[in-house]
Amino acid sequence: MSANVQKLILHPTVARHATFVMDTVIARQVGFDGLELSATKLDAFLAAGLTQDDLRSYLDGLDCPGLGYLPDIEHSDPQAAGLFADAEKLFNMAAMAGAKGVQILTGPLDVQQVLDYQNQPALHQDHAFLRLDHKDQIALCAANLQKLADLAAPYGLVLYLEALGWSPVNRLADQLEIIDRSARENVRIVIDYWHCYVSGDTPDMVAKIDKSLIYGVHFCDSNPYPGGIPIEPVLRDVPIGQGVINLKHWTNAVKATGYKGWWSAELFCLRQHQDNSFTVAQQLYNLMDSIIR
Repeated sequence: MSANVQKLILHPTVARHATFVMDTVIARQVGFDGLELSATKLDAFLAAGLTQDDLRSYLDGLDCPGLGYLPDIEHSDPQAAGLFADAEKLFNMAAMAGAKGVQILTGPLDVQQVLDYQNQPALHQDHAFLRLDHKDQIALCAANLQKLADLAAPYGLVLYLEALGWSPVNRLADQLEIIDRSARENVRIVIDYWHCYVSGDTPDMVAKIDKSLIYGVHFCDSNPYPGGIPIEPVLRDVPIGQGVINLKHWTNAVKATGYKGWWSAELFCLRQHQDNSFTVAQQLYNLMDSIIR
């Protein structure tokens, strides 16, 4: 593990089709400081009969800042019970692995719900969250975040909030208000370049954030965004460093806050997912090292 104050963390999307164990092998071989964990991959690992001791053994020496992810934190009755049950499962999994945090998302996770409601709102009255006024959407997210933070606290976990670009609650200002209104010490934000870009936020806005509120950074790229509801699989199908996001500009904005912590590159490029994951990870590491450090 590097002594550098800026930690480079392998994201599980880099080798999307690999197992958790292969993620640890790639992280070590390439030289990453740690691994952001995938609940889906850990579920498969544990379902195969492997144990917590096995899990900790594979992670030995790797920093694990977080586990992703808990979606749709805006769920209200009758879906709220499922949200909190899923949260307990993730918090327990994170604690088993020794992860320090859990990623949580504003929703809806399914962008099709947003498209359907935008195109034919009268036919989609079941999308209750989308029908709320913006202030009520913020209030609901904040109330649920407060409850989730209380559930996470006994596990010693930080919750790091990421607002999805197609969510009606997607701006940095929205996220900071939700965090402030939750009034809990174990809640932070993750700065995701892509979600910020498609939500209309700018590096200058990022540079003004209190560094104590930033838990981590998702280092991402994009194809050109024409406006409207962002379609993630289309816009993010590009090698990081070959898209339209000025990675240096965004990174400098984060560093201008005084932030020192972990950075993880989320990869959605379909071609690279079919390539040699060791090679792709090494290329990403080199790119991150040159820009972040």
